Amino acid sequence: MNERKGVHKIMAYNTLTEREAFYCLCHVPGFGSATIGKLRERFGTYQEVWTAKEQEIQKAGVLTEKRVTVFLQAREQESAWLKEFYGLERTGIRFIAEGDTDYPERFLPYKDRPAALFVKGNLPENEVPAVAIVGARACTEYGKEAAGFYAGELANAGVNIISGMAAGVDGCAHRGAIERGKPTYAVLGCGVNICYPRENYKIFHAMEENGGILSEFVPGTRPVAMNFPLRNRIISALADAVIIIEAREKSGSLITADFALEQGKEVFALPGRANDPLSGGCNRLIQGGASLLLSPSDVLEFLGMKYERKLTIHKFSQNRLAKNENLVYASVDSRPRHLEEVAALSGLSVTECMEALLKLELAGLVFGTGNQYYKAE
Repeated sequence: MNERKGVHKIMAYNTLTEREAFYCLCHVPGFGSATIGKLRERFGTYQEVWTAKEQEIQKAGVLTEKRVTVFLQAREQESAWLKEFYGLERTGIRFIAEGDTDYPERFLPYKDRPAALFVKGNLPENEVPAVAIVGARACTEYGKEAAGFYAGELANAGVNIISGMAAGVDGCAHRGAIERGKPTYAVLGCGVNICYPRENYKIFHAMEENGGILSEFVPGTRPVAMNFPLRNRIISALADAVIIIEAREKSGSLITADFALEQGKEVFALPGRANDPLSGGCNRLIQGGASLLLSPSDVLEFLGMKYERKLTIHKFSQNRLAKNENLVYASVDSRPRHLEEVAALSGLSVTECMEALLKLELAGLVFGTGNQYYKAE
């Protein structure tokens, strides 16, 4: 009998249920959805994977010799992982595996879907329209305002807001929905029992009550860089459309946009100044065919929904507006005018005009009627 560490205890694993074995497999270092899926396909069940002998694992050809060793050693943690499994309810965490009735239907078309999810709070309902809003962590005030504005307006119209709870745009998007009393959902690159970054502590707990927090990573997983690109595919898979707000030309947000395009989702990008590095990624997306985002109505029309603006933002007096906003505000009236007409009347570039129009919308002074037409409130 082979007495190699981890092998002599194999017989102890035979009593695990399929769900218990799956849960344990999710904890093996380096085992993601793809690896677990290949092993299950090879062995037939998660139980068979978990109890397989060393020679059988090697013969399967899924794992390298080093990963086989890691797997055998990891199986010694079975008792600790089962204890954690049966303590999940006390921590408010649900373990949802593919095949469970509450596993998101939106994931089913994709081969790289997560094998399982860990959830605090709720999951977004499959039949409710959903939009992901992501962008730069080190965003400008313009980006923060835009993220909160679009999230709030879309949430008010009945759209679920999805993001990654990162600093900057993500957090502002979640906050925009929360401030309207609407649900919002975060996909994390760490365990759902870890609030990262700490600055989003209030958002984290608000989503436990109204919305939800989900991750494919087991509880306790630390937020490491390699996890975030993986979680981005889940963000886009949960959404009908993805909005990018402020992103450099090489940005994690563009990874989300790439996943969205691969999944056949619509991508909207908020334009910015041509010489602004934080707008470089968005402007390139638009140049490459992404939809130009100028008003919440752009997204709602794509979703087949009507935009009925409900002002909840306090009015700004005209003397508090900056120079560009004053020029643009003076160029709109009660009759809708096209963006290019407003730009021509104000003497500003189209990009400068769009930025001013967004700020005027946030102030409740201008209203976008769709198709790049604007009028004064």
